[in-house]
Amino acid sequence: MTINEIQDELIEDFSFFEDWMAKYEYIIQLGKELPLINEAYKTDDLLIKGCQSRVWLHAQEIEDKIFFTADSDAIITKGLVSLMIKVLSGQRAEDIMSANLYFIDEIGLKEHLSPTRANGLVAMVKQMKLYAVALNAKQ
Repeated sequence: MTINEIQDELIEDFSFFEDWMAKYEYIIQLGKELPLINEAYKTDDLLIKGCQSRVWLHAQEIEDKIFFTADSDAIITKGLVSLMIKVLSGQRAEDIMSANLYFIDEIGLKEHLSPTRANGLVAMVKQMKLYAVALNAKQ
């Protein structure tokens, strides 16, 4: 699936929830389903700067695609990084770099997150795109 197809699917998934408490519960559930990151990647150099919570993000290139794994010490944040991984993991570097992540606004995430969580989400996106830039430059 393309990044936009995944985003459209997420927008549709979120449209089934009538209020933001249900949407938060869904985000938390996504975080619980996030595959565990290898403990070796839970190092300070893989922490995302700008997140209030501790969020570790690891990127690995396999056959011209970037795969992300992550973890967080906060359940909502873990759900947010899980959303980002769902959209961007398994995509080509150039697609990640140029991705317009419109689903964030479409599902109303920005206006329903605290300012610190919203900043953390921006930091996650920035870090994932930076990994794509770096891995693309190596090719």
